[in-house]
Amino acid sequence: MKLSSETQTHERYLENLMRVDCPMTKLDAYGDPRLAPFGRVLRASGLDELPQIFNVLHGEMSLVGPRPCTPNEFAHYEPWQRQRVNCLPGLTGYWQVNGKNKTTFREMIAMDLFYLKNMSILLDLKIMLKTGTAIAGQLSESHQAPHRSRQEDGTSRSRTTILQTLAESAPKI
Repeated sequence: MKLSSETQTHERYLENLMRVDCPMTKLDAYGDPRLAPFGRVLRASGLDELPQIFNVLHGEMSLVGPRPCTPNEFAHYEPWQRQRVNCLPGLTGYWQVNGKNKTTFREMIAMDLFYLKNMSILLDLKIMLKTGTAIAGQLSESHQAPHRSRQEDGTSRSRTTILQTLAESAPKI
């Protein structure tokens, strides 16, 4: 993200994903103007997450666990969904290696709750081993995304259109 980027577009996008039953595609995967140059590759490779290793070293995060959520996201959770924060958040997790941007919000929550009920060293090792493959897939998809968005035939709304709609509905500051 660019320094001092507005966050309301992302917050509204996430709130919408929480309400509707559609895959949780990253907003920045399809031309988010708030993304810095080379940001798509940094995000797809997970390199933007590396500074969080300091949170792991400080004991505030784990290597494996549900991804942390923002306070705004948590405020919109239903009571049963709040259970996903009953452990340390992780750099990688069950959801990240089992579909991530192809799953719905409810599926993500279900996977996080599955992980919480089945936490073990063996499961953590399996997740860590699958993380490299998942990152390779995300990198491949990030290189294909610009081509897909240019080839859209208008039968479905592109992410750019969604971005424009969200930006237009944003309160003027």
